[in-house]
Amino acid sequence: MKRYRIAIIEPASVIGEGIASMLAASGEVEVLFCCRSIAEAKGYTRSHDEVEILFVAATLAPQLSGISLFDNVPMVAIQSTLVDNETLRRFAATVSIFSTTEELLRTLHETLDRAAEPSYSESHELSEREKDVLILVARGHTNKEIASELNISPHTVISHRKNIVHKTGIRSVAGLTVYAVLNKLITNEQL
Repeated sequence: MKRYRIAIIEPASVIGEGIASMLAASGEVEVLFCCRSIAEAKGYTRSHDEVEILFVAATLAPQLSGISLFDNVPMVAIQSTLVDNETLRRFAATVSIFSTTEELLRTLHETLDRAAEPSYSESHELSEREKDVLILVARGHTNKEIASELNISPHTVISHRKNIVHKTGIRSVAGLTVYAVLNKLITNEQL
């Protein structure tokens, strides 16, 4: 079984060490270090290249700007207090102090899977086919129905939907519907 190498930066020892303990007990995770500050993390220079994912207190986000310690390492926010959405968008994912071991592991897997996906074009403009898929999603069609209507495979529909989510940053069908209406891809009457 693959063991994922993680690091944790969390000012509250009970939170950081609790997450480290929960993840290490799963047998899937090796905690390279668990420290209380960015400055302390700098001391673990030998471990930086080995870290596959970094769990860091959401409140430390402002201190992460301009620090290249963990370039290209996905970061998961540990949310222990209220943090604005703009701050949370800086992270690949978020966990809370109420997360179970299963939720922590699921977040870890999903974050690493997303990081492994090939990066898309920097353009946020949808292709014509993505617009076709988006319109059908907004109308409430399932992946299978969309595939049938557009004469493509359900797998291709799923790929288009992933691209749409990546380019728009919107995951919910309701949000995508609003996006389609606001961008004049569909009218209220067509819904």
